[in-house]
Amino acid sequence: MRQPSATARRVAVATVSLVVAAGAAACGPKDNDAKGSGGDSTPHKGGTLTVLNSDPQSDFDPARLYTSGGGNVPSLVFRTLTTRNRANGAAGTKVVPDLATDTGRPSKNATVWTYTLKAGLKYEDGTAITSADIKYGIERSFAPELSGGAPYLRDWLVGAADYQGPYKDKRGLSAIETPDSRTIVFHLNKPEGEFPYLATQTQFTPVPKAKDTGTKYEEHPVSSGPYKVVENDNDGEHLVLERNKYWSASVDDQRKAYPDKIDVKSGLDSAVINQRLSASQGTDAAAVTTDTNLGPAELAKVTGDKALAARVGTGHFGYTNYIAFNPTVKPFDNPKVRQAISYAVDRSSVVNAAGGSALAEPATTFLPNQKAFGYTPYDLFPAGATGNAAKARELLKEAGYPKGLTVTLTHDNAQNFRTSPEIATAIQDALKKAGITVKLQGLEDNSYSDTVHSVKTEPGFFLSGWGADWPSGGPFLAPIFDGRQIVKDGANFNNGLLNDASVNAEIDAINKLTDLNAAAERWGALDKKIGAQALTVPLFHPVYKRLVGKDIRNVVISDWTGVLDISQVAVK
Repeated sequence: MRQPSATARRVAVATVSLVVAAGAAACGPKDNDAKGSGGDSTPHKGGTLTVLNSDPQSDFDPARLYTSGGGNVPSLVFRTLTTRNRANGAAGTKVVPDLATDTGRPSKNATVWTYTLKAGLKYEDGTAITSADIKYGIERSFAPELSGGAPYLRDWLVGAADYQGPYKDKRGLSAIETPDSRTIVFHLNKPEGEFPYLATQTQFTPVPKAKDTGTKYEEHPVSSGPYKVVENDNDGEHLVLERNKYWSASVDDQRKAYPDKIDVKSGLDSAVINQRLSASQGTDAAAVTTDTNLGPAELAKVTGDKALAARVGTGHFGYTNYIAFNPTVKPFDNPKVRQAISYAVDRSSVVNAAGGSALAEPATTFLPNQKAFGYTPYDLFPAGATGNAAKARELLKEAGYPKGLTVTLTHDNAQNFRTSPEIATAIQDALKKAGITVKLQGLEDNSYSDTVHSVKTEPGFFLSGWGADWPSGGPFLAPIFDGRQIVKDGANFNNGLLNDASVNAEIDAINKLTDLNAAAERWGALDKKIGAQALTVPLFHPVYKRLVGKDIRNVVISDWTGVLDISQVAVK
């Protein structure tokens, strides 16, 4: 989903279906290694992998895709300067070289980043991949007719704010230099220590100018990865990929590329997908999904079947579901009211409403509980497992509401187990014990999104959620709490309308750091500092459970994406 500024974006579950989502603490290889039943568990080359999805792989153009870490199916065709480490759990949150020889060489103040391409890189037609192709690929992503991708570069690159792409402005971007065929240099407006993460986005895919067909490029994009597109029907509803014979594992140590062919079938009902994976008949035995989770009822059935349970992958993606407050709306302008609600929340009932402990983990921090984000444990308003109604009543009295108060909670009517009626009802029941009467206002999905993300219509008390474009505190905290990212005439995600000079300054200071471990510690400390203002009530982090067919081998699930990495899968 395109956002108004470079760091403001929400990885909603609709977006996550492109990305392959999930989120939180590292789960070990034992959890993730669903090897299939019987036979040789060693992965082998060959065969056809079937992908059963609900959402079509639309806009299959690297300029238009908005994916985390390069996406799942897209990363089979589109290589980028850097990529996510294809490993289980926490090891998978690291950024590693892809087309480049390293993750980038920053200038002293991190405003200039230089990359060198590996030698011997080739497209599907055997021609060499050059730095000029990467520059051109980035430039075409600025074209209005190819919008949809991550907008960071428009904000970060010097002189890029008003650039309209190479079709209208053939001069290109002077902020990107290509002194030779293997070197590319980026000049930024301000220090950005996390530029290597951004370089995983598909906008960094090389595109040969001579093969660019504009809006039709998505029908047959030129592959730089292990597979090429041989069929793309109905805007990504049916996608067939076959081997790119010019791809070499000697210059790509991340993608295993075991299957000979990948057949992506979309537009399927989620229940049907899980039924087919469960039955594993015919080609479905060698099938996976990149966008369909097991729901509570389905998981209950699977858990009772030992063979099926062995084929479930567990994953965590950096995502937090929370209550949001708008402090310009009474009574939420009073910090004690916000604190009272924080104490009153019953996280056990919320987790149950989200599908139970197998699908949700209680949260007391805004940052997901992963080291890569800078997770620092804290619980500033300890409600225990079931809420602290007595403390909530005490704070309400101090706030001037000794007899309690009545508020309205806005939620989404979609049955998504995140911002849906079940979660809202659990909160309503818990707050009632503290003397807070909660009226529920349910909105249809599109209306809900438009209402809560507009400064003009944002309610005082509503359900929300946030996921990051890469595993770091930066794209998690800045869009929600950086006062300079408040958007008054567009999609706004700084729900609390926080514009704290000290918070803004610390965000800038951390962004200058190229030592990502040091940056993570600072993000964690900033999370706790902001948390003291009670502008949100963290509720839970989702856990993702997905079935694979019985013949699937080598299931790898990183904490970057939280779901099976299709580039590692074997079908025999």
